[in-house]
Formats: sequence, structure tokens, C-alpha cells
Amino acid sequence: MKKHPIPVVGALIVKNNGEILLIKTPKWKSDYSIPGGRVELGETIEDAVKRESKEEVGLDIELKELLFVQEAIYSEEYHKKDHFIFLECVCRAKSSGVKIDNREITEYIWIKPEKALELNLDPYTRKFVIKYLDKIRKEK
Repeated sequence: MKKHPIPVVGALIVKNNGEILLIKTPKWKSDYSIPGGRVELGETIEDAVKRESKEEVGLDIELKELLFVQEAIYSEEYHKKDHFIFLECVCRAKSSGVKIDNREITEYIWIKPEKALELNLDPYTRKFVIKYLDKIRKEK
């Protein structure tokens, strides 16, 4: 058992038309989620979210903001017992040509955030999408 929580970045990747990228991964019981992964030792949050986005879905992104932080402590939805600190980042896609490996990521969709809430999302992604929608509504 690990002695410390694991810092991870989550990338809510947004296209110019407002659609967000959702993925499916067996790690999260195949509910829709977002790309992301561990922050490596010596790596900034920005570098981590750019690297993970490129590795997982083949996209170059621009970090817009770190929207909020949330925790997953031994989540039932995750495939093993881990304690994560999620650094939830809103990112702008520089392209939309997603490339997945069909192992870690099994499918993806681009969807309007409002419509995403109608899907089976992992609970952390659902909270992220809701916070993102609240933010863009306040900006209008």
C-alpha cells in the first residue's frame, strides 16, 4: 500500500466549437472520463497535462486554467485501491484528431458539456463538467 496520495492531472479538453473530449477506459469501470494521469517527479502541472494529453489521445493542448482540486480516496469506480489528488485542468485543443490505443483508452467522443451530463460519467468527471458549466455560465 502506498504511503502518500498520488497527484494526477485531469484534462477537460475543449474544442473551439465548445465540445469537450470524453474517453472510456477500463480503469474507471468503462464510464466516460477525461484524459489524464500522474504528475511525474520534477514536472509542472502544465507539463504533465500536456504530456498526458499527447500520450493518451494524441492531442496537443494549451492549458487554460487549473479549475479546481478534488480527491478520490479508494474510489469504488477505479480498478484498484489508490488515493488520488486530481488537479482538474481546462485545456484548449490545438487540433481535434484524436488517436487512441484501444487498450488504455477504448473509445472517445466529442460532445457539448450539457449533453455529457446525460451520459454515464465517473463521479469525478461529472463534478468537473458541472463546475466547468457553472464557470462558463458566469462568464456570459
